[in-house]
Amino acid sequence: MSAPLITILDDEAGVRQVLADSLEDAGFRTMGFGRATEFEAALRKFTPDVCLVDLSLPDKDGLTLVHRLALELGAAVIIISGRAQVQDRVTGLELGADDYITKPFDPAEVVARVRARLRTGRAQPQNSSNTAEFNGWTAHFDRYVLEDLNACETTFSHAEGEVLRLFLESPKRLITRAQMQEMLGGAAGESFDRAMDVRISRLRTKLQEDPKNPRLIKTIYGAGYIFLGDVSWV
Repeated sequence: MSAPLITILDDEAGVRQVLADSLEDAGFRTMGFGRATEFEAALRKFTPDVCLVDLSLPDKDGLTLVHRLALELGAAVIIISGRAQVQDRVTGLELGADDYITKPFDPAEVVARVRARLRTGRAQPQNSSNTAEFNGWTAHFDRYVLEDLNACETTFSHAEGEVLRLFLESPKRLITRAQMQEMLGGAAGESFDRAMDVRISRLRTKLQEDPKNPRLIKTIYGAGYIFLGDVSWV
């Protein structure tokens, strides 16, 4: 079995080299790109296991690319950016990124975050089906689509799908933050908590939940979350 392939998209050659050296020392294969157009052309020939993406690119908005990678390709995406504002983090996570690392970074931390994403990707779901029905909704995990009773479809990202599947596989059971961190990967702490808050908020919106009184995804303050729907896998 070949080593996982990690793509590095950053217009700074020095950053690409540091990341490539650290990842290859850890046993990964890497490919580096300085421009988004080069990277997108290469995607027609191979599928990376994890994409490391800078937001400040010379030829394309990095956030737009993150959205496409996560939503259309279902790829695992880790943003590595000099943009350290909370709003930048929130926007990146809302658009489907799995993680967000700010520059300057410790290469060892990047390697650890990549390993966490790969562990999540290799984890086998409890249910082998890619379609679940619940409370008037149908979730198609093979197409990243939520379908309502009127056959209207709403797309969801790879990251949002991970959380949704976790809920649908454990309905009416408390899922703690610690359990979510263990099952979904990522470093524990404020960054992980922020990512979960964003994903759950986005899922509630797509499920047309009342943010003040959600019916399906209930927050148990100080404990975690409970999914209250009746789920059947088809």
